[in-house]
Amino acid sequence: MSENMGQKSVNTGSHDFVSDTRVEFTKEMRKEYTILIPDMLPVHFKLLRNILSQHGYRVGLLKNTGRRVVDTGLKYVHNDTCYPALLVIGQMISALQSGKYDLNKVALMITQTGGGCRASNYIHLLRKALQKAGLGHVPVISLNISGLESNSGFSLTPEIIYQALIGLTYGDLFMLLKNQTRSYEINKGDADALIEKWVKELSGQLKRRKGYTLKGMERNMKAIVEDFTQIPLNKVKKTKVGIVGEIYVKYSSMANNDLENFLVEQDCEVMVPGVMGFMMFKIDNRIEDINLYGGNIAKKKAIQALMKYCEMLEKALYESVSKYSDFLPPSRYAHIKSLINGVVGLGNKMGEGWLLTAEMLELAEIGYENIICAQPFGCLPNHIVGKGMIRKVKEIYPKANIVPIDYDPGATKVNQENRIKLMISVAREEE
Repeated sequence: MSENMGQKSVNTGSHDFVSDTRVEFTKEMRKEYTILIPDMLPVHFKLLRNILSQHGYRVGLLKNTGRRVVDTGLKYVHNDTCYPALLVIGQMISALQSGKYDLNKVALMITQTGGGCRASNYIHLLRKALQKAGLGHVPVISLNISGLESNSGFSLTPEIIYQALIGLTYGDLFMLLKNQTRSYEINKGDADALIEKWVKELSGQLKRRKGYTLKGMERNMKAIVEDFTQIPLNKVKKTKVGIVGEIYVKYSSMANNDLENFLVEQDCEVMVPGVMGFMMFKIDNRIEDINLYGGNIAKKKAIQALMKYCEMLEKALYESVSKYSDFLPPSRYAHIKSLINGVVGLGNKMGEGWLLTAEMLELAEIGYENIICAQPFGCLPNHIVGKGMIRKVKEIYPKANIVPIDYDPGATKVNQENRIKLMISVAREEE
């Protein structure tokens, strides 16, 4: 396949300009192409990869990190764009340039929310970056539920959506239990080993089309929780720290300079709200849009059914933790939403929107009053509903100890960690 296939050259007189023509991922490509996706949440995304594999897709998780990714992003993306876009695009192009993949049998996948956040335009930045790198023939698949783009070779079916939500729920359970055990492990690595065992077990179940029913999930979650209760722990007092922020920087260790591990090394217990809360927030927003502005009734009912399904998954996770262990269960979405009454309006939904403020309130409520707000430098939504709401959160919870940390290519890890150490020092003086 020619490197220029799918691109459209426009003669401008002095230069040939390559336009942003989309290369479709076709049915023929599905048979042999490997779809590469960024690895924002290792356990969650490993399960998602396995789910997509059951539907006939070849999927690879990108593991390349380091300064080369950042430098590649800086080379092919405007330096003033969002840090997550720079990292994701840098990771993808760096992987393609590594020689590991057949450039004529590889595609890329990136999410598109369809909201007001610039994240919906990352896909166009990626295509332009690919053209600049001489890789414009590589198809880019938009992962969205808003009908923004479609490809004949990839279809986000209701079955895939439901199964993906199950995978995310399992991932949230692992993240919750790991964060409440690894800081206290007598035998370091027990939690990671247990997760590895269960991911292998669940992946085997997925291949056999098991573990998808509510009963199957409840049985698996009960067993997972009970396994975690058997990990030997030394429950000494630790400084509790919660993490909120822009979704990619909040979860991606590459984006936040391995923040969670750094906090554990500083003798802290970490709490990170699950990704299912964000998914429910996005689904809920679509219902609110139809309520406010009108819309297709059939679409509204489909979205409401999806929301009820998420609530069912959320309930299964909550009950598995609260019934079979002494671990702190996750707060329910309805409760998190109620926390912003009188604080910030539901209309604040760009990026993480009101959910970011609500998660700070939730963390303070459950005892994680020391909070890091991880945000890409210049991310307007997060500066408003994150950094901009700190004073209001402290009015409600005077002991809240919140520090916003900016992440971008020019921010030094040492400076970020020193600010976090100062926050931890203040927290220990208050204990």
